[in-house]
Amino acid sequence: MPTRPLVGVIACRREVEGHPAHMVTDKYLTALREYGLEPVVLPVWETVEGADIKPLLARLDGLVLTGSYTNVVPQRYGAEREPENTRDDRSRDAAALAWVPVALDLRLPLLGICRGFQELNVAFGGSLHQAVQKVPGRLDHREPDGDRETQYAPCHDLEILPGGRLAALYPERHARVNSLHQQGIARLGEGLTAEAVAPDGLIEAISVTDAPAFTLAVQWHPEWRPREHPLYDALFTAFAGACAQRQARPEHSPA
Repeated sequence: MPTRPLVGVIACRREVEGHPAHMVTDKYLTALREYGLEPVVLPVWETVEGADIKPLLARLDGLVLTGSYTNVVPQRYGAEREPENTRDDRSRDAAALAWVPVALDLRLPLLGICRGFQELNVAFGGSLHQAVQKVPGRLDHREPDGDRETQYAPCHDLEILPGGRLAALYPERHARVNSLHQQGIARLGEGLTAEAVAPDGLIEAISVTDAPAFTLAVQWHPEWRPREHPLYDALFTAFAGACAQRQARPEHSPA
């Protein structure tokens, strides 16, 4: 029986019952399993910066940078902290920003979601709005009050920009997506391409312009019941296909 492609999923570092812990929300792992992938949780430490993590990532068939309740510390993109920005995870910052260039060097399929989308932008020298709802002309992109069904329900339109990598995966020009974020892209990182925008012009999907492998990141949460939403399904199907192709390469070596 063939083995599933092995996908590394970045952890968040939290305190659980008084102890430091590494954790990933179940919805990401469940979605990856649903699309035929084998997720493995990757712990994070600040000391990962400067360490040789290439041998570890080279053993994987894909990498996922998940969403989180924490934010990239603003010093990472040369900004002062705003009052609304209250939750950090410096260990995850260190890991994500160290792993992105290595993953790209290895041509490892990479999927970023929410915080992962923002991490990819910062890794390429971009900056973030720390409170999008305060920016003139922008919508309030935070999740609505209510239960999980309400919070993850599609709530705003998405325009998929023509000629891009996301457009190649999904035949429609428009879709509706959920929105559960306070931060967003202010300045797009050099070497990234905007793939989709919200009605207020906020960038909602990006790709690495010259990356030969699947490298897409989105601001919404496609891991929430992806089979029920054609765009979410297309995104996970394409990522899973890229991971399967990666697995089929001898010794996972770059082409």
